Amino acid sequence: MNQQQDIPTIRFWPIMTAIFIGSFLCVLASATINLALEIFTVHFNTTLGSVQWTLTGFMLAMGTTAPVAGYLGERFSYKRLYLYSLIGFTITSVLCATAWSEGSLIFFRVVQGAFSGLIIPATMSIIYQIIPRERQAMAIAFWGLSAMLAPAFGPTISGWLLQHLNWQWLFLMNIPIGIIAIAFVMAYIPYYRLSVPKSFDFLGFITVVISSASLLLALGQGHNWGWGSAKIIGLFIAGGISLVLFVWRELTAETPLLNLKVFKNTRFTLNAIIANIITISLYSGTLLTPIFLQRIQHVSAMDTGMILLLPSLAMALLMPFVGKMYPILGPRVLMFIGITFLTVGTLALSWLSVDISHTYIIIWMIVRNVGIAFVVMPSSNASMEQIPPHLSGHASAISNWTRNVFGSFAIAIFTTMLASRTMTHATDFMQSGSTDRTFIEMMSFTMSVNDVYLVATIVAAFALPLTLLIGKIKTGEGETPAKKAKEQSLQETVQVASKPLVSQKG
Repeated sequence: MNQQQDIPTIRFWPIMTAIFIGSFLCVLASATINLALEIFTVHFNTTLGSVQWTLTGFMLAMGTTAPVAGYLGERFSYKRLYLYSLIGFTITSVLCATAWSEGSLIFFRVVQGAFSGLIIPATMSIIYQIIPRERQAMAIAFWGLSAMLAPAFGPTISGWLLQHLNWQWLFLMNIPIGIIAIAFVMAYIPYYRLSVPKSFDFLGFITVVISSASLLLALGQGHNWGWGSAKIIGLFIAGGISLVLFVWRELTAETPLLNLKVFKNTRFTLNAIIANIITISLYSGTLLTPIFLQRIQHVSAMDTGMILLLPSLAMALLMPFVGKMYPILGPRVLMFIGITFLTVGTLALSWLSVDISHTYIIIWMIVRNVGIAFVVMPSSNASMEQIPPHLSGHASAISNWTRNVFGSFAIAIFTTMLASRTMTHATDFMQSGSTDRTFIEMMSFTMSVNDVYLVATIVAAFALPLTLLIGKIKTGEGETPAKKAKEQSLQETVQVASKPLVSQKG
């Protein structure tokens, strides 16, 4: 039976607007918190290592729920998954604003992160399943633009709110944006399902939660509890065993929570490795620079946001350009340029001093962020180019899960390293005869920031040779890439429309 009349009408810009707003909101929730960490420590009378769980817990929850996105998207449709996640995110924003203690804020942020962990893979899956193949590179660039604009405006918005209002508005401002996003999703994203899973892989879900939580907790508390303590060793053992069980379960289950067989695609695997390496280096800047400016140079939250605005805007404005250059240059050239810029910019930021000029920080943050702009879209698109549509949900869920987990690990490691290196440098100063407490605190903290940036530089450099292994997708003889992409997209759309589970009712 010919069911081509059921093919959804693809309205590119309305769909991308709906995706853009939700993705922007999700990333904004992380970008606005960095400037508030110091304020939280004062407001709740706690430590930076403790309050950083408002960010780390958020990231961990994202990494924990991301693996479920593939199952939920197939079970309920990616439109409904995206819609309900946005609703949950908006409600938890209200709860965060009403937090009465450090513990309640962290708890509500964790729940908010759980919904965010579903938003990003859902939007990515929608792009690769309903946007025509020849327009997917531009769609991913636009999708990535939302992730770049949020850090660009987030610190400035956050700084203004913290200076003129209070920290509760960091969450209250999400409400009108969330309502607009919900309205766009309901109106413009078509309802569809490629398949329905037979069952939920509960064992896979439990093992991935235990492994992610155990490893992150061990990394985050290793400095406080002692790396050789029984608790830390026990967490590493539990996390490692659970991770092994999770991988075994997903490779043997009839209906896996995450179809790890996508790793058989070398292109996907290479780009996943590169993306995770870059994620670790990326979080050094988002964590360290605001803290350095506020703690060492006593810059206000508003001024810190203004300092970070120009580098973030440079990153955001380059995204559409990179999207247009992708079909011409391919991922290898773009990613090599990007990682080079990222490495050089991060290295320069490892030479900070107490009285370093803001111009120096802005210039090298621009260099660093330009590199990020050249990496994000090519890496995402190259990893998905050879993944069939019915596996795109699992592939996007895996990509976002690993990025979120490695992002959480990066924050935990860098926070721990920052504290331990600060104590080491302070001890060295005291042993050398220094008695000025203020001098010791400022110098030891600045030097520890430089140490972390140096580690982030080395991490980023590891991704450089891997980019040389990623080339353009080869097309058949006599065919242009655009022509083949268009034909393949049409075939995939017809296949989707021919399945009996497809429906246009939202």
